[in-house]
Amino acid sequence: MKVSIFSTCLVDMMFPNVGIAMVECLERLGVETDFPESQVCCGQPTYNSGYMEDTKATLRNQLKAFKDSEYIVGPSGSCVGMMREYKEIFKDDPELAEAARELSEKTYEFSQFIYRVLGVTDVGAELNGKATYHRSCHMTRILGEREAPFELLDKVKGLEMVPLPHVENCCGFGGTFSVKMPEISEQMVSEKVQDVIDTEAEILISADMGCLMNIGGKFNRLGKEIKIMHIAEVLNQVQDKSKLSAV
Repeated sequence: MKVSIFSTCLVDMMFPNVGIAMVECLERLGVETDFPESQVCCGQPTYNSGYMEDTKATLRNQLKAFKDSEYIVGPSGSCVGMMREYKEIFKDDPELAEAARELSEKTYEFSQFIYRVLGVTDVGAELNGKATYHRSCHMTRILGEREAPFELLDKVKGLEMVPLPHVENCCGFGGTFSVKMPEISEQMVSEKVQDVIDTEAEILISADMGCLMNIGGKFNRLGKEIKIMHIAEVLNQVQDKSKLSAV
């Protein structure tokens, strides 16, 4: 099985450690990976800002970059959700409709791919600590994924998972939303931070670095400490890799 890594802008430019963890985890599970170098942004920021036609050049680039990929896996439910929308965006385009449908159907968020395609729940990870999980909006509502992260985290040895109050609530980031509606965004992230504090967790985990960056930034401004970890970093915490067998 071969997977093409879709890095996303935030991971590529600001959190490369998440991309490294994702690749190491997948390869440990017996998956071959590659990285199409012509890939760019998924197109979500401009598309959600109303520049639908202008965004299509970006989307066409993605279709070309990943046209030969068996599977496409990304570390963000939000960005993967956008790529899943390509089939709707190009549904009336006789030249690109089929390519967009194929790309949409072979693109998965990282934990979703491990759980639903590989059929793995225990990746052999071990991490001692008390953690809570922030369920990002786009992954839950656009991808419809509510199980994969929780099933995988439940099998991490030594990790105590504590339910996050109001887990369905947005953190207030929402990409361009936080720029356009900063006052509302500020109130939303403040509520999210308080919910995290109420769990008394030492670690905050999510599958979207945009959310983690937003929540972690608020913690930092408040002078409060919490360890921020993308789920790929958690699942890559393996003490003895020699005991793992490939899928």
